[in-house]
Amino acid sequence: MLGLVVFLSACGTEPVTSDSTGIWEGVIIYNFARAIIWLSNFFGGNYGIGIILFTVIVRALLIPFTHFQQKNMQQMNEINPQIQELRDKYSAKDTETQEKLREEQQRLYSEAGVNPYMGCLPMLIQMPVFIALYQAVNRTPILATGDFLWVNLGDPDPYFLLPILAGLFTLGNSVLMSMGRPQAGNKFITYVMPLFIVFITLRLSSALALYFTVSNGFAVIQTLLFQNPFKARRERQEKEARQQEEERQRRRALKKAQKQRRNIKK
Repeated sequence: MLGLVVFLSACGTEPVTSDSTGIWEGVIIYNFARAIIWLSNFFGGNYGIGIILFTVIVRALLIPFTHFQQKNMQQMNEINPQIQELRDKYSAKDTETQEKLREEQQRLYSEAGVNPYMGCLPMLIQMPVFIALYQAVNRTPILATGDFLWVNLGDPDPYFLLPILAGLFTLGNSVLMSMGRPQAGNKFITYVMPLFIVFITLRLSSALALYFTVSNGFAVIQTLLFQNPFKARRERQEKEARQQEEERQRRRALKKAQKQRRNIKK
């Protein structure tokens, strides 16, 4: 998300029209905007509903990629403790030790069925689409006209409800994703990013705040449906409880065996 914001800040700001040229502006962004307007026509030209529908459609089409990415991230988190053990074991910086570390990491990845580089592929596919959708809303003047619920799409939300919702959905998705991980994620990112989303959407038009709200809300639903973090956390806790019980039984058995050996010696 931080990379997205940095990239967007460097993108053009001129309106995209039928006269725009180039594949990015004249084809991709322009047709994204046309699709939003076309969907709006089914609801009396309500561009707010058009933005919602098109955002949901795009996010739905990208579900296979985002699901793959989340699954890969979850698998990587599960083997992180083993990765850390290898790094501690092969902590020396000489070439031979580092080569051994890479070999052991590759073996662990292979056994776990994880490819650390494949997790980047879905993001590389998704990011241009998200950026194009953002740009279509941001650089098509007609989408900033009209009203939707309590807001004028061209002006910031006067009651700050959409920015707050965008931030809450961002926070909710981050918390849900961290619940499904065996180790806690970066708390700084978890809590600062929602505040950052609120801050930037306070200053944007309501059309863009609506886009962020719908997109992040969809992400929450997707995480609940495909990752089920509550189930994942429960299963992880049950597994840890079983491991602790097995360890207690092993220790009791060891103490019992030691006691029996002492009795035999007596």
